[in-house]
Amino acid sequence: MKKLVFIFAILGIFVIIACSNIKAEKAAKTTIVTEEPTIEKEKPAKALSEDFKKYWYAGKAEITSYQLEQARYGEIRKGTAVLIYVTEDFLPKVQVKADRQNDDNIPVLKLNATKKFNTGIYPYSTMQSVFYPVADNRHAIKVSNSMQEWCGHVYAQLNNKKQFEITSHSYFESEADQEFTLDKAILENELWAKIRINPNELPQGDLQIIPSFEYCRLRHKEIKAYTAKASIQKGGDITTYTLEYPDLDRSISITFTSSFPYEIENWEETYKSGFGPNAKKLTTKATKIKSIKSAYWGKNSNKDEVLRDELGLNK
Repeated sequence: MKKLVFIFAILGIFVIIACSNIKAEKAAKTTIVTEEPTIEKEKPAKALSEDFKKYWYAGKAEITSYQLEQARYGEIRKGTAVLIYVTEDFLPKVQVKADRQNDDNIPVLKLNATKKFNTGIYPYSTMQSVFYPVADNRHAIKVSNSMQEWCGHVYAQLNNKKQFEITSHSYFESEADQEFTLDKAILENELWAKIRINPNELPQGDLQIIPSFEYCRLRHKEIKAYTAKASIQKGGDITTYTLEYPDLDRSISITFTSSFPYEIENWEETYKSGFGPNAKKLTTKATKIKSIKSAYWGKNSNKDEVLRDELGLNK
């Protein structure tokens, strides 16, 4: 009998120790979880107006062409730019365009912004893609940038997860292949989509902003948040949104119509162009040529090239 009491006493001790270890393990796990980056808190979704739905959900994209004066290597280059805006359903986990309807899909306004210009004998082609929720309640879900010219090509992509996850590839030794994370901040790229959805709530004042991926690659600047001052100037039918980056000695101003659908009329970007003794401060300018609505993905026959003439892109 005494032996049984002794055995039960020993077992009781083991149970107490085991329970203590489980509690300690749970506490340790809880501590680890609290140290992980926090998930971005979504603000309440903005209600879409009937004008918005009628304009952006008519099965067509908005395509706008611009006459481009691009600063590169200390000189101004003539070229063209195109902004293609279209609404899509986006898969939140794999972060790509959805092929089919699903309740988990996120409606986004996608912007593909392209530029084409020549530097002497060889051409440049750039493209930036932004996937921004039409709910206007969180950062862009994805941003990417590619750039091609005869020396090589570069590519960078940001995925909005617990942090901003960035992958970058370049033919330059100093940049090469990189993978890193950033704390979340305003993305200059996403502001071009926000203008089209809700310009009245564009951020203003002294802010931390990640500059456009295109600028970072053209000037070989680190992709990170920089101090910037954002301001809005309204002048009747048009509004101008300006970002000034003192540490980069750079500014960009985007001018758009003050009323819906807030069409982008032109933009200017000023910074030092070129390297070494040829470096000088120049201003890139883009001036609107033409805007059309089209389901361009179905306009892929030779006869459809007339639409490029209409946009002034075949000159």
